[in-house]
Amino acid sequence: MINGNTELIVHLGYPTHAFKAPMIYNPWFEKAGVNAVVVPMGSKPEDFPGFLRSVFQLSNIRGALITMPHKVVTTTLVDELSPTAQIAGACNAVRLGPQGQLQGDMFDGAGFVRGVLRKGLVLKGARALVVGSGGVGCAIAASLAAEGLSALALFDVNAEAAEGLAARLRQHYPQIDVSTGSTDPAGFDLVVNATPLGMNEGDPMPLDVSRLSASTFVGEVVMKSETTAFLAEAILRGCKVQVGSDMLFEQIPAYLEFFGLPSTSADELRLLATLQYQ
Repeated sequence: MINGNTELIVHLGYPTHAFKAPMIYNPWFEKAGVNAVVVPMGSKPEDFPGFLRSVFQLSNIRGALITMPHKVVTTTLVDELSPTAQIAGACNAVRLGPQGQLQGDMFDGAGFVRGVLRKGLVLKGARALVVGSGGVGCAIAASLAAEGLSALALFDVNAEAAEGLAARLRQHYPQIDVSTGSTDPAGFDLVVNATPLGMNEGDPMPLDVSRLSASTFVGEVVMKSETTAFLAEAILRGCKVQVGSDMLFEQIPAYLEFFGLPSTSADELRLLATLQYQ
């Protein structure tokens, strides 16, 4: 029930048709008796900088979830940025600080890493390939590096984005062998699609799936469907996989704490969620 005391968490991105957060947060808010609601709001890139500031002028706003295509530009729009977001070069959560300043953080990488660790993948000493160096790809790469990888390969169609991420990673993690320029998944323990490929029917594969080994763990960030075409191909080849929504479930407890709300577990969120795929 929404009433005059309901606090808003706005979910900002464009387009909004693939948004899943409202179907996860809101059922849990209702069960837990938290008078808050996640509301999807479509903001085009040219409107976003002004809109982000404007929406935080609302007196009943608790925070904002930031998604594609705004995660990178948000780092330039907030007043304070967490170290994780600085390394990732992207931001997916914004709140008001005690003096009214906009504070930004990044939880995509933490959610992804928590998910694969819970599925039994050992990341210390592992070799990983992350395809996509946008907001989510940067965040995942940063969090994976913090787990003690031995090697991390990066690719983006915008080579400059991949090189920029590689430079930041080498600065903070000089012991990791960081490379760029190839999507070949052969020889990696973990392969991640951190691109939007799979959001639309007929999208090409993010990499050559015929080169996947059955021993490779394959992760996805796209949530257009539970099992994307890319994950279906990986499963056919015997790979263990992580679906895109797992990353979201695993990071929500950290989001709730960031917004100063009661927290929960990823398992409870899954039980209550009303996810729908279109």
